[in-house]
Amino acid sequence: MHGMSERQYAARVGLSRGAIQKAKAAGRLVLHEDGSIDADASDRLRAETTDPSKTRKAQKLKPVPEAAVSAVGDTLREQGLAAPATGGGTTFLQAKTAHEVLKAQERRIRLQKLKGELVDRARAETLVFRLAREERDAWVNWPARVAAPLAAELALALAQAADAENANAQPAVTTALIQRLLETHVRAQLDSLAEVRPRLG
Repeated sequence: MHGMSERQYAARVGLSRGAIQKAKAAGRLVLHEDGSIDADASDRLRAETTDPSKTRKAQKLKPVPEAAVSAVGDTLREQGLAAPATGGGTTFLQAKTAHEVLKAQERRIRLQKLKGELVDRARAETLVFRLAREERDAWVNWPARVAAPLAAELALALAQAADAENANAQPAVTTALIQRLLETHVRAQLDSLAEVRPRLG
């Protein structure tokens, strides 16, 4: 079968099978050679030949909020499907397609949660905030922690420089020396912070 059966097409467009049979008998559906329904072509033909004023609930329908139309369009575009034109109406087929897409996404998210692949957003935000605060505190306390060893290393480096050059000369504190000592302690601090591993479980 090349196309859809009456039952399949009825489910697609949200009508009863009897209504589809009447549309078929009235020539408002496009059929393949095997008698199955060409869904896309039939959708277009029905849209062209249906008078909205004659539908049963035409007078009871409320305007669809723009936010809902926009949401349908966003969902369809995310999946690479045709979305309603700006300022245009949303067809039933587009809305139903968007609904099915959202249901599939919801099922996928639920499955990912069951597999432990997703975490609660609020919990993740709390964890990230706590880790950032701990890292900030570590850097705030870092100068006091390294001041004494840094001073000792600086004094030792200056003493070694004086012995190597002239015992009576006063060795200079160079930018290169300060940079080398600072880099050593900064790398040690970064190594200790790298050992922290967030646990989302």
